Amino acid sequence: MEQLTLATVSRNYFNLPLWVAHHRGFFADEGLDVTVETYEPIDEVIDRVRDGRAHIGCGVTEQVILDAEAGGSLVIIGGNINKLPFDLIAVPGVRTFEDMRGCTVGVSSLEAGSSSLVMELFAAHGLRHPDDYHLRAVGPILSRWELLQAGEIQAGLQGIPLNHVALDAGYTSLARPREQFPEFQFTSVNVDRRWAERHRDTVVAFMRALVRAHRWYYAHQQEATDIAVAETGVPRAYALRAWEEYTRDEIFPRDADVSDAAVQALIDISSLIRALEQRAGTHPGDYVDRSYLRAATTELDREVA
Repeated sequence: MEQLTLATVSRNYFNLPLWVAHHRGFFADEGLDVTVETYEPIDEVIDRVRDGRAHIGCGVTEQVILDAEAGGSLVIIGGNINKLPFDLIAVPGVRTFEDMRGCTVGVSSLEAGSSSLVMELFAAHGLRHPDDYHLRAVGPILSRWELLQAGEIQAGLQGIPLNHVALDAGYTSLARPREQFPEFQFTSVNVDRRWAERHRDTVVAFMRALVRAHRWYYAHQQEATDIAVAETGVPRAYALRAWEEYTRDEIFPRDADVSDAAVQALIDISSLIRALEQRAGTHPGDYVDRSYLRAATTELDREVA
């Protein structure tokens, strides 16, 4: 078995295709022994892919774009969260964006990820950072939920199904970002281009397992929910709601691919908010290499035929 290290963010529902591939033996079928390492700081994921401590990362897509702006060699090879599965959740008592003046919003990172979305959502309601509200880097979904409950932040993006947990507990939804941004590539499967080129067969094998996991997820509600409960600890009723919403809106791509429209939306929003001296690219193809996914899909379809 070939050993691979995969870095990803936190133990949240975003990782379900990876856990499916592990639980169902799809990685093992490809001769891969994949260690999935989870990290709370989103920057840790991209740093580990960049310096080789992790071979593959499932992390925030904007970080790949920012890496390219800095002359780096990271590239997107597959999709993960192609549509935004969030509510902007506020503490009870905060009912509108105007109520957030002078308050603090928890974000995954000040440099990438949820901060871009938050700034755009607030700007649409006439509030500007840093004059009208504060951003605090607190990490991903689980960390934000803990700090919301503790009252240390007043709002933050909460992903499915924790958004439903929060709403049922009396918290407020200020916005559903998917309504403002129907397409948005939030997270993706990313590699260092140089490593991937030297290990092409391994990357194609990994993508074969991932494609199988995505296809299986859509066809097996109850079994996928079993895995979600085991890995995240979310009550089964909420995990079932997550599967229903993820499949209805195709938040996970059925084919494990990124969406050009979603990547373009991310590029456009990032360029509006980030003070970038130059752009390494302006189109999805500048950041995406589909050759590994195409090879994997072709081989799988040939086996079926």
